Amino acid sequence: MSSLCSIERCTRTSRGLCDCCQQNLCLQHLNEHNALLTVQLNPLTDEINTLRDRLKTLNIQKTIADSRQKLEQWRQNCYKKIDCFFEQKCQELDQLINEKVSQQREELNQIYLKIIELINAQEATRQDIDLLTSTIRQLERNMNNIEQTCFTIDTRPLLIDDTLIFIKTTEHELDLSTLSPIYKTVHHSEESFRSLTSNNRYLLIHQYPNLCLFDREMNIVKQMLWSYDAIQDMCWSSTLDRFIVLGENNIFLINENTMSIDNMNTIEERNWKSCTCSDTVLFASTNGWASSIIEFNLYSAIELIREWEYPITCSKDEIIHDIAYNNENLALIVKNKSEMSLRIELRCAKTLDCIWLLQLDIECLYNTAFCCCSLTCNEWLIIDYETQRLVQITKDGKLKKTIKYHPIPYCATLFNLNKLAISTVNNINLHTIQ
Repeated sequence: MSSLCSIERCTRTSRGLCDCCQQNLCLQHLNEHNALLTVQLNPLTDEINTLRDRLKTLNIQKTIADSRQKLEQWRQNCYKKIDCFFEQKCQELDQLINEKVSQQREELNQIYLKIIELINAQEATRQDIDLLTSTIRQLERNMNNIEQTCFTIDTRPLLIDDTLIFIKTTEHELDLSTLSPIYKTVHHSEESFRSLTSNNRYLLIHQYPNLCLFDREMNIVKQMLWSYDAIQDMCWSSTLDRFIVLGENNIFLINENTMSIDNMNTIEERNWKSCTCSDTVLFASTNGWASSIIEFNLYSAIELIREWEYPITCSKDEIIHDIAYNNENLALIVKNKSEMSLRIELRCAKTLDCIWLLQLDIECLYNTAFCCCSLTCNEWLIIDYETQRLVQITKDGKLKKTIKYHPIPYCATLFNLNKLAISTVNNINLHTIQ
């Protein structure tokens, strides 16, 4: 027996089951449902057309301009290194031939002085004449050898592979709530300094008494003894191809290949607090109230550019705990002594003009340092030692997410885009974050 249409007050016989509402409907109401669905397609078509027009006007060159600039800078840096290496080998070649010429010149001068001495004394013997003649013949043969000198130059082709440059999209915003449980841990004794940093390949930490490089799976790759002063902060310079380690009064360059340590010998009697790098500039803040921020050029010879001082950087009763660079901007973590408060500021790296400021709900009761690091999509992560939290800040200065972290976190760095390394009292913990 046929059933009636499910629509209220409709007495017509149902002609079919509607897929969208799972009701038995008459032909009229089936048509009405179909018309309603068809009408909903029109705005979707408009949206598609809008997106197509937007795609047509997309300025691809503008989108990739910054990345192309970084690739171009990498190329120029490589050219400089090749030119420097070439000049070094040319100097070695010059030195080899100059040593031979200098030796010959010295012997010629000695024999000349001997002849002059015999002439002045008027006491030359046949034995003197024979010895001088033999010596001159030998010098002549040596001169012929120099003129006919050949050098063997063994060269190897410059090997370039895809691992030299990693290109990855970073438009995906990270969500702190997706932080995984610890999946790798490295012991970190209480005597070790808490700072850490990374590049595309390695994580640099101080594991008392050594500076150590770890790979992405936290396997130790290289290490060397650290016999200098306390480490305040670390960062990586792609321009120098060096890690930068900030001591209490010195700035050091660390070669990841040789693990050699070079002192920059920058400015005397500076008490350093924090450091960070752009492609062209090293920013270093001083440790003390009314902190300064000092800029160093990273091209060719490392030299001072300028110093930003109070009141541009902060107030007299404030200290900059940490600075971090990302995408032409500097994030500053500033503590106010009188109010015992903490805030994060985003400043333009070129002018130090304030872009936004966020007062944090952290009461600074202890004399501890607060750190921050950059995340993808121009977001920031604050390591809150006081209340044992990780605090995620959006690119426009809004509180995005906070999570509790145990044991007490000190510093953190984003490693390989989706790995977060966090230093605690006794360990370096590695997490994934999506």
